Amino acid sequence: MSDPFFDTPARLVAEQVAGDNAPALSVSELSLALKRMVEGEFGHVRLRGEISGWKRAASGHAYLALKDADAVIDGVIWRGAASAIPFAPQDGLEVIVTGKLTIYPGRSKYQIVIERMELAGEGALMALFEKLKAKLAGEGLFDRARKQPLPYMPRVIGVVTSPTGAVIRDILHRLADRFPSHVLVWPVKVQGEGAAQEVANAIRGFDALGEGSAVPRPDLLIVARGGGSIEDLWAFNEEVVVRAVADCRIPVISAVGHETDTSLCDYAADLRAPTPTAAAEIAVPVLADVRHTIATLAHRTERCVRRYHERAGERLAALVRVLPRRDALLGPQRQKMDDLGGRLDRALERRVTVARGVLDRSAGALRPAMLDQKLSAARQRLEGIGRHLDLVHPNRPLEKGYAWVEARGTRKVIGTADAARGAGAVTLHFIDGAVDARVERPGAKSYDAPKPEQPSLL
Repeated sequence: MSDPFFDTPARLVAEQVAGDNAPALSVSELSLALKRMVEGEFGHVRLRGEISGWKRAASGHAYLALKDADAVIDGVIWRGAASAIPFAPQDGLEVIVTGKLTIYPGRSKYQIVIERMELAGEGALMALFEKLKAKLAGEGLFDRARKQPLPYMPRVIGVVTSPTGAVIRDILHRLADRFPSHVLVWPVKVQGEGAAQEVANAIRGFDALGEGSAVPRPDLLIVARGGGSIEDLWAFNEEVVVRAVADCRIPVISAVGHETDTSLCDYAADLRAPTPTAAAEIAVPVLADVRHTIATLAHRTERCVRRYHERAGERLAALVRVLPRRDALLGPQRQKMDDLGGRLDRALERRVTVARGVLDRSAGALRPAMLDQKLSAARQRLEGIGRHLDLVHPNRPLEKGYAWVEARGTRKVIGTADAARGAGAVTLHFIDGAVDARVERPGAKSYDAPKPEQPSLL
């Protein structure tokens, strides 16, 4: 049977074919038609597959592909749904997603808009656990060198856990029994959406407290949660919690789950406790044991002091026995002192006798006749000196007609004729006064002063 639509030969310009009443569809119209058909036919679906090409855009939306051995389908997760995923999606994880099948007209590709994502069983969860563990261990977050020693007797203990569960009651009860301490509780969700972020924020919040803040800074942290399945404990396997524990400058005890439960938080903590109650036992000593230890040490100290005194007394007594007696030790010195005392008395007597002889001789020299004789001799020497001074007095030659010459105005004595001629103007000093004179050089002419004219007689 022939179809006029396909049997008609191709033309340069498209024309309406007889019997065909359907107009040509645009690409957009076809894409929209397919979109409505797919969305109406399938609606919500659940798919199982392996994540591939996981990528989170700056807008917060996430894009990926789900694949199995024979097929691939693209997927998109809008920002609100992406933030609600309870784990960190990674390539290679097998997941089960729930969403709506749709077609993206811009690329004519069908895809699934994912509204919920879950791991495909505990096997996938354990695979994610091992993958994240290997990654963080490769960064050195679990190294022993990073572990901090726990304080022996913490003054303040911070606890990160749920405020309503049995865990906090067990911890407080055990602390009160063993060693009453100041406990700060930072309440958090320990399971479900947002739990990991709350736990990480609590750890970083305690670590950010300063020494002088209104809330005291803990000396020790306990991160605790009761037992459960690996899914229940998954918040403590999240990377954000593990990094917060590893970066904390306060020593951390991890007490997540029961003894057989293991979380990545346990590997990053400074110490793992098998249960929350055991964490309280590890955190503080037993007060009664501490008191007993102090009493024992005090008793031992007292015995050591007493023993030291006893041995010191024994050593002193032994030394006293070997030391010489006091009289034997001081006898020679006493004898020497007596000898020196006797010699001192004799020396003083001799000294007094010599001094008395010197005094007698001095007293004899002080008799009146001796003093008069000495005074007469001194007077004669003094009179002789006076006569000598009188003979050498400068005015004695002047009394005999001599004079002494000085340069006029200088008070410099002239002793030679050359000096007098050089001075020119001189002063002659006689016994009764001084006369000024002028000395002419040899060969100089002298002029008589003109005589005053005589008055004529008329």
